[in-house]
Amino acid sequence: MNLSDRKRNAYVWRGFGLFHGFHRKRGYMRWWHSFSGIHEETGESRTFFVEYYVINPGLGGDRPILGRHPYYRKRGMKPSYIMIKAGAFPGQDGQPGRQLHAFYPICALNTTGSPLVMQVEDCMYREDRISGRVEVTPEEAAHRSLMSDPGVMEWDLEVHKAVSCHTGFLAGPLFQALNALDSYWHGEGIRSFFQGTVTLDGETYRVCADTSYGYADKHWGRSFNKPWMQLACCRLTSAHTGRELRHSVLAVSSCCPRFFFLPLGRRLLIQLTYTGEDFEFGLNSQFLFTKCRWSARENGKRFIWHIMARNRTHLIKISGTCTKDRMLKLKYESPDAARTRGPLWAGGSGIGTIEIYRLTKNGKELLDTLRMDDALCEYRGQTLKIQPKTARP
Repeated sequence: MNLSDRKRNAYVWRGFGLFHGFHRKRGYMRWWHSFSGIHEETGESRTFFVEYYVINPGLGGDRPILGRHPYYRKRGMKPSYIMIKAGAFPGQDGQPGRQLHAFYPICALNTTGSPLVMQVEDCMYREDRISGRVEVTPEEAAHRSLMSDPGVMEWDLEVHKAVSCHTGFLAGPLFQALNALDSYWHGEGIRSFFQGTVTLDGETYRVCADTSYGYADKHWGRSFNKPWMQLACCRLTSAHTGRELRHSVLAVSSCCPRFFFLPLGRRLLIQLTYTGEDFEFGLNSQFLFTKCRWSARENGKRFIWHIMARNRTHLIKISGTCTKDRMLKLKYESPDAARTRGPLWAGGSGIGTIEIYRLTKNGKELLDTLRMDDALCEYRGQTLKIQPKTARP
């Protein structure tokens, strides 16, 4: 539901919650932000991302422990650090993408309660502002344990989180106590307006609220979802009116629920906010009443997703695609010190359509068809590979 919950979005350190007891030594949290900026001189548009990532805080000390570093790997030590991930997806004119990583010890993190404020040296997070700087030299980037490209990025941005996705009991204390999910999700700003500046490798980009098409959410848990699937878009154009919808947004995230450690199959959590009305599929009261089918396909050039979700009153059909040359392979360590199996493909230039139907006694009624542009796409998992066509003899 479209409900802001800054307490759920806040960092949990002590007491009942994710990092209480065992999970403080095997768990992660990531606050993700993505947005578009325009080059001050050329007018080129790029999609940037900034992420604040905390892993295994209960194991931390006075230096970051990199699980893939030979020194720590030989001693069987799990990772424990704060990582600031910043970068840009590949540009439409062939500009290469960047992901830059800065690592800090757990003791360097200063936080408050709700509303959340995090400060790690020059990098700051607030609900209404993010700022910071990451610099990685070519010599540092040569070390595999850093999982980073070389480069420099600075950002100073105001943030207004206009639409939220609250997953209700699915990320509540009971489900966390039962370890019912590997990873939990809260979308505090699935429709966000960013404003400020970003400088990447000496090139300055202006971020304006109306063209930022911003997104902000939080994931946390003991491991990453398998498969990992996310699709989000706030640049939606109505076929009914021909206009771009300012306060409408689609957000999709996967989850893998368990019952007494037995997997129950993959699910999607979906919220579509359309001209002030929220359509929920798999969330809150619709958890048991949603039927959802989805597939992911891959060929040499692109990923293709198809989703059909139905609750008691509405049905939506989502088709989306993103080309691989506009995507990055994001790199992470999992809390158990393993590199994630298979790359996490991510891009900010997805396109597609959303068909919205109202269910009636006589069948279904098409309400609108929305065109998606500049959609955020993330995927890691088994895909159906499309075989190239061969000529018949």
